[in-house]
Amino acid sequence: MTRKRWLVLGVLAIVAVTAVVLGRRGPARIAVDTASATRQKRFVSTVTASGEIVATRYAEIGSSVMGKIVSLPVAEGERVRAGQVLAQIDAVQAESDVSSAQSQVLALEADQRGAREQVQAAAADVAAAEARARDTDQQFVRKKELFEAGLLPALEFETARAAAENARAQLAASRAVAQRIEHERSAGERRVAQARAQQRGAADMLSKTSIESPIDGVVTRLRVREGEMVVVGIQNQPGTTLMTISDLGAIDAELKVAEADVLRLAVGQASTVTLESMPGRGFAGRVVEIGASALPVTGTGAAAREFKVVVRLEQPDPRLRPGLTCDAEIVTAERANVVTVPLQSVVLRQRAAGAPEETGVFVVADGRATFVPVTTGVIGGLDIEISGVEAGRAIISGPYQALRELQDGVLVKTSSANP
Repeated sequence: MTRKRWLVLGVLAIVAVTAVVLGRRGPARIAVDTASATRQKRFVSTVTASGEIVATRYAEIGSSVMGKIVSLPVAEGERVRAGQVLAQIDAVQAESDVSSAQSQVLALEADQRGAREQVQAAAADVAAAEARARDTDQQFVRKKELFEAGLLPALEFETARAAAENARAQLAASRAVAQRIEHERSAGERRVAQARAQQRGAADMLSKTSIESPIDGVVTRLRVREGEMVVVGIQNQPGTTLMTISDLGAIDAELKVAEADVLRLAVGQASTVTLESMPGRGFAGRVVEIGASALPVTGTGAAAREFKVVVRLEQPDPRLRPGLTCDAEIVTAERANVVTVPLQSVVLRQRAAGAPEETGVFVVADGRATFVPVTTGVIGGLDIEISGVEAGRAIISGPYQALRELQDGVLVKTSSANP
C-alpha cells in the first residue's frame, strides 16, 4: 500500500472508534444543581428597608419676631423643660412699642372720663330743658283759655306763647347737643378699645422676644449663635429655625420602603431595627405609619419610588439619637410547618402545546427532569412556601440559565447546591 492509502485507513479507523464511544455514552445530559424541599417549623416573609432614627415627638423652634439674638442660654445636648427660656431676641423696640401703646391708652381713657362727664352734664341740661318746656306749655294752655274767655290781654297771651316756643326750641337744642356728645363718647370708646388692642398686640410681641420650649426634651440640634439675626417666615420663604427639641423618651425608625414592597405592609406588623453603631443589638418595634403617597424623587433620572414607613421602637436605648442610620426587617407574614424551596427553582411551564402556563418545580426522577405543578405561598428571603412537593424531595435549583431552558423529561446530571 502506498503511504497515502495507509493515512486514509487510519483516519477512518479513528472516526469509527469515536462513533462507537459516543454511541455508548448516549444523549448529552444537562448539568443541574439540586436542593431539597425543606419543612420549616416557622417560616416568615419579611420586607427590609433602611432609614434613620427620629424622635417620635419633637419641635422645630423658630421665632415669631425679627431681631438679633441677645441671649442663648442653652447648648446642644442639654435637657430642657417645657416653658424654659431657650433664646432672647432684642426687645428694645418691642418695649418701646408697649410703652407707647400704654401711654396712648391712658390718654384716651382720660379723654373718655371727660366725655362721660360731658354726657352727664348734657343729660342734666336736657332734663332741665324738658322741665322748662313742660312748665311753659302748661302756662301757655292756661293763658290761652283765659285769652279765649276774654279775661287775658293779647300781649300777655303772645308772651306766653313765645315763651313756650322758646322752651321747646331750647329742649331740641339740648337734645342735639346731648346726642352729639354721646356720639363723641361712643367714638372715644372705640378709640380706647383699638388702643387697648394695640397695647395687647405690643405686649404679645414683647412676650415673643423670649422664646420658650413647648415640650420637655433635649436640644438635639442648635443652628444659631448669640448675635445672629433671625427672620420670620413669610409665604414661600421659611423663617429662621433656631434649634430642634426632641423628646427622646419615644423613638421611631423612619424608613424608605421600595414601591414593590409597600403593599405588603400593614400598621401593627412586628419589626426588628438594627444599627451599625450598635452591632449585635436589635430593637423590637411595630409599624405605626405607612405613607399614603410616594416620597419626592431627588436628583435626575428614573428611579424606583419609595414610601415613608414609620416603626415605633418598643424599648428604645437611651443612647439612641436622631439621625443615626438604621436598617429594619418587617415581618409581613408568618407560617408554621410549611415546605419551602429556593425561590429561583419555581418556574412557569406549559405542560402541553396551547395549554396555559403552570407554576411548578423540576424534580429529578430516574436521571430526568420532571415538572411538578405546585401552589406557592409567602416569600421569605431567598425561599418560597409551596405545596405539591413533599419535604426532602430533590428539586432542581439551578443554574439559572439551565432552569430557563429546562424542559420536562430531559436527561440531567446533578450536583447538590447545598453544602
